[in-house]
Amino acid sequence: AKALLRKVIPVAQRVFGQSHEGTFKMRWIYARALCEDAGATLDDLNEAVNTLEEIERIARRVFGGAHPATLQIEKGFRDARGALRAREASSGVATRTRAARARRSEEE
Repeated sequence: AKALLRKVIPVAQRVFGQSHEGTFKMRWIYARALCEDAGATLDDLNEAVNTLEEIERIARRVFGGAHPATLQIEKGFRDARGALRAREASSGVATRTRAARARRSEEE
């Protein structure tokens, strides 16, 4: 599923746009697949967190903060961040990764 979604999502983004329901759902499924993979790498978890962060903003704008989809995405985002932090802590890269993420946030 992940390999297929990696190919299809960019096409859907070009054709339908970021906020289209189909594009949105594909990105959500992709992020969940990355998180739920028992063999997920640190890069996979980073990608899932970044994707969920992006679609959470889109969901808020399109659906509103109280919409069930937005609430589910927020929960998934929190869970993914927790999994990423746990993996970072166990691999010793937590400090470097948080610093890099903070720099990206400042640039936005």
